[in-house]
Amino acid sequence: MRPPVDFRAHDLGDGRDERWTRWARAQYDALEGSLDLEKAPAVRRLVDRHLPELVPELERLAAAMDRPHAAELLADAVRPPASLFACTQRAVGGELLRNYDFPPDECSGAVLRSGFLRPVLGMSEVVWGLLDGMNGDGLALSLTFGGRQVLGEGLSILLVQRYLLETCGTVGEALAALRGMPIASAQNITLVDGERAATVFVGPDLDAPVLAEDACAANHQHLPVPPAQEEGTRTGARIAAIRAAKSEPEAVRAALLAPPVHVPLGDWGGTLYAAHYRPAAGGVSYLWPDDPAWEQSLYRFEPGPPP
Repeated sequence: MRPPVDFRAHDLGDGRDERWTRWARAQYDALEGSLDLEKAPAVRRLVDRHLPELVPELERLAAAMDRPHAAELLADAVRPPASLFACTQRAVGGELLRNYDFPPDECSGAVLRSGFLRPVLGMSEVVWGLLDGMNGDGLALSLTFGGRQVLGEGLSILLVQRYLLETCGTVGEALAALRGMPIASAQNITLVDGERAATVFVGPDLDAPVLAEDACAANHQHLPVPPAQEEGTRTGARIAAIRAAKSEPEAVRAALLAPPVHVPLGDWGGTLYAAHYRPAAGGVSYLWPDDPAWEQSLYRFEPGPPP
């Protein structure tokens, strides 16, 4: 049974027609009250400095929205980390598989296909930020919370993931782009293309991205995991289980849908979806234990809800 999230696919095209304006204005109207205008100038300076290729698109898309402070909202895309997360992800065989765990009422459930700078398909949050996704060059990525409650002046990981997919075609290009990029909170990014896979740890207190031992992540960055954190999130147990799966996408896929990696809904939330990205083919499957897979593709995209 799917969690109570309104999962729905939206084709935004290149942002030059009513599909973008209709989508973005609705998101703006829902989020306007959460925008921190006092920090907006500092955030915009970071975007201009570190994401320059994205700035013309940001300005163009904001102008099409025709809303006050639309550019500030598109540049921000920040949501504070929760105290409990249980996301898990692994890249294997040129494919990327992940579980996303969060409170259901704080997940947009919006799968977007767009063609701003490159063809991109992914699970969106905060207008055009990305929780996970892939592009037409065969690069896929996803995030998990790094498990450390550290916040600093930096960019939203949701916007950074959008930037990487819009401007990078390989894991190597994405890792190079991340060097020197300030990130507002502790996050783990797993990336994969046809030749390479990697996980990196980023955060406001890290001078540079830290390459993990393998292309696998749960909700910690450094070992040992404190006992209280393990009790609350089982991050060590989950990463052990996902690593124990055979190095085949189907084996990892099965592990995502079973305990301890799949987390039943509780008071704080739980696993809202699993995603299986096949970037070389441009396809993705969104998965739940007892429901049909929701298949989408960069090339055969079907707007609307899952089957």
